Amino acid sequence: MPSSVVKQYSYYPETEILRIIYQSGSVYDYVKVPQEIFDKFKEAKSKGQFLNAVIKRKFRFRKIS
Repeated sequence: MPSSVVKQYSYYPETEILRIIYQSGSVYDYVKVPQEIFDKFKEAKSKGQFLNAVIKRKFRFRKIS
């Protein structure tokens, strides 16, 4: 099911960076996200809810564009 918040995402295990491209077009990198958290994010029924409840609360981020 498409997300109303997340347009696309990528995970880079060697650096533990989760890149989120929002529906708005903004791009953020979430830093030091463990593989286990990414796996749970991938499986989450609602990517937006998981992002807000888990990732945004626990991990630093930087805006890419």
